[in-house]
Amino acid sequence: MAMMSAGNPAARAGAGCCGSPVSPSDEARFLMRTVNMDLNKQWVARVLMAALFLIAGLRKLFAWKATVAYFAAIGLPASDVVAALVTLLEVGGGLALIVGWRLKPLSIILAVYTVATAFVGHRFWIAEPAQFSGQLNNFLKNLAIAGGFLLLFAQARSSSRKA
Repeated sequence: MAMMSAGNPAARAGAGCCGSPVSPSDEARFLMRTVNMDLNKQWVARVLMAALFLIAGLRKLFAWKATVAYFAAIGLPASDVVAALVTLLEVGGGLALIVGWRLKPLSIILAVYTVATAFVGHRFWIAEPAQFSGQLNNFLKNLAIAGGFLLLFAQARSSSRKA
């Protein structure tokens, strides 16, 4: 263990126990490093969440006729309009998540959308017995994703990118 003495650089710099900062400028640098690490972790989490929406939206776009037909089959009115809005929300929302655009309102919009899609697209309560477990799991995953968006809402800085 290093001794705190005049010959020790940590002692000369005024560092406290375990290398913690003691001067206001050291403390500010320490806090900025911590905030930057938290923002980097948040960005990685947002990219992982965005992947789900980007891939789903692009798949809908590339299989447009099948998407519209599926939406009609599950009883959505104006399935072509709904498919366009859903695709726009998924692709646009995924990209917005990655760049951090208006995270507070975006996270609420995507949380509500994700809960709505759980009730519309994963109706485990009317599923065939062979589909019950899969639909229940997807329903619960949507609720968990919505919980992630609520957490993002709570942690997003008010100063997220606005354009």
